[in-house]
Amino acid sequence: MSEASVTAFLADRRIAGGDRATVTRLIEDRYPGDHGDVRVFDDETGRVVDLDYWDAGEAAPQRRRGRPRLGVTAREVTLLPRHWEWLARQPGGASAALRRLVEAARHGEPGPRARCDAAYHFMQATCGDRPHYEEALRALYRGDEERFAMLVSDWPEDIRAYLERLLGAPAARLAARAD
Repeated sequence: MSEASVTAFLADRRIAGGDRATVTRLIEDRYPGDHGDVRVFDDETGRVVDLDYWDAGEAAPQRRRGRPRLGVTAREVTLLPRHWEWLARQPGGASAALRRLVEAARHGEPGPRARCDAAYHFMQATCGDRPHYEEALRALYRGDEERFAMLVSDWPEDIRAYLERLLGAPAARLAARAD
């Protein structure tokens, strides 16, 4: 399964996109030593993410011996007896089946609400001082695509394009409605 996709911005310009490792390498190569002004966003949630930069002159972090910690947390799940019976018949048992179901659900196509929330998170981090910001948020959550497109039409092209991507809009749809 592929790693989550991220997009990096320097001010209003998109400078990189792809999996975390690729974007990290690109940023380290293009902006050595100073990554402070680069903001990186998760392409699924629109939230700011941190990348693990390290100076190529330094030694890479040493790996510890032994089994790696998996971060497993035991919690209680309440199911009906027929659910437990079904889970018990699955390959690998109940825990493996539940993990597969959760991963499949996580990687499915996000719904309209999740796409709006992703656009909101990105806008909150990058667009708070832009004209019509608050009204654009209201139009976003009302589902008024035409008004939203009109309100963001003067924003930088890379910002608008990333909003379109987060919202799942065809590339030209929001721009066309803004005209």
